[in-house]
Amino acid sequence: MSKRSPIVMPSTEKILTQLGEQIRLARLRRDISVNLVCERAGISRTTLWQVEKGSPSVAIGIYAVVLHALNLDKDLLKIAEDDKLGRTLQDLNIDVRKRATKREG
Repeated sequence: MSKRSPIVMPSTEKILTQLGEQIRLARLRRDISVNLVCERAGISRTTLWQVEKGSPSVAIGIYAVVLHALNLDKDLLKIAEDDKLGRTLQDLNIDVRKRATKREG
């Protein structure tokens, strides 16, 4: 079985690279060693290196355990939290009634 990296658009690659850099900076700001993060997350140094480079071939679960090791796992809840485009598209598809409903009484 060969490992293949997913095909990722350049703009998404930039985002992943930035994510990896932010994870690395968070580790350094906390003064946590590579070995300690790897131990806490149950991953190898190579995997952590790939995370900090923003590799698209690393599973999102690995990113999650690294964030947990840095006490940043709650940040995952911010992904797609404020989906402006989705809400706009949803609003455009809402059926508008031509008449108000009849009220009794």
